[in-house]
Amino acid sequence: MLPLTFVVIVAAAVVGYATEEADTNSSSGGGRSSFGKSGEAGQDPQDQDPAATAPADDGNAYTPRRTEQNARVGAVFEKDDSGDHFCTASVVQSPGRNMLITAAHCAFDSDGKTPVNDLVFAPDYRDGDEPTGLWKVKKVILDDRWAKSNDEDLDVAFLVLDKKKGKEIQDVLGGNTLGIDRGYDNEVKITGYPTSRDTPISCQNRTTKFSDTQLRIRCTDFEGGTSGSPWLADYDPKSHTGTVIGVLGGHKGGGDEDDVSFAAYFDDDIAALYKRAQDED
Repeated sequence: MLPLTFVVIVAAAVVGYATEEADTNSSSGGGRSSFGKSGEAGQDPQDQDPAATAPADDGNAYTPRRTEQNARVGAVFEKDDSGDHFCTASVVQSPGRNMLITAAHCAFDSDGKTPVNDLVFAPDYRDGDEPTGLWKVKKVILDDRWAKSNDEDLDVAFLVLDKKKGKEIQDVLGGNTLGIDRGYDNEVKITGYPTSRDTPISCQNRTTKFSDTQLRIRCTDFEGGTSGSPWLADYDPKSHTGTVIGVLGGHKGGGDEDDVSFAAYFDDDIAALYKRAQDED
């Protein structure tokens, strides 16, 4: 199948496709269950290295500079920023200009069998500083098969945000495109927010094939809190746009080793989920 990059509109939804969604303005119960590389509240602070501000050798994490590209990635909190951030998300283009992509296990309470209803997003979060403030998630959209069985090949969720000061998040920060069927060998940059740190980390390396439905990468120090981190390919400084070809998650919730991570392969199922998220926006 030829590579296909989704910019705004994608193909019609696959027949038989099912999703689970929640309007987070409702009063249904919140809460979440730790899974994979999502962080846990109360984790002891750890060494704040890596401290470099320039890209390290491939596969080694570094602290990225504040740039337009990096500002589209942020920390995910529950309710507000008074607790620990536990996952990562990033802005992806949509007609409503208000959408994030992350891992499904970041946005679903496996104990309560319901999407988490009180998530907030802090783009470009560093040491408590939030340049554009907190953005409230109003709807979580994920595949019903993930909700029923935690299918690792469907560990992707789209989050629809409320406006802030009359603007949508894409109006403020721009957004990246979504890449479907991009193959298994891609040079990507991953940026995420370990719960043990107050600054993000980034890593650049090539993806490899773990299975027909999973990507694998070697990147150091991607521990709890980095679930949902975007795997960004082909960033174009002229158009200020890259392509998200995966999010950290999938196999074992992203992996059980800090230095090896996974992502569900973006295939027709993810394309259909993206289309459904736009339709339900």
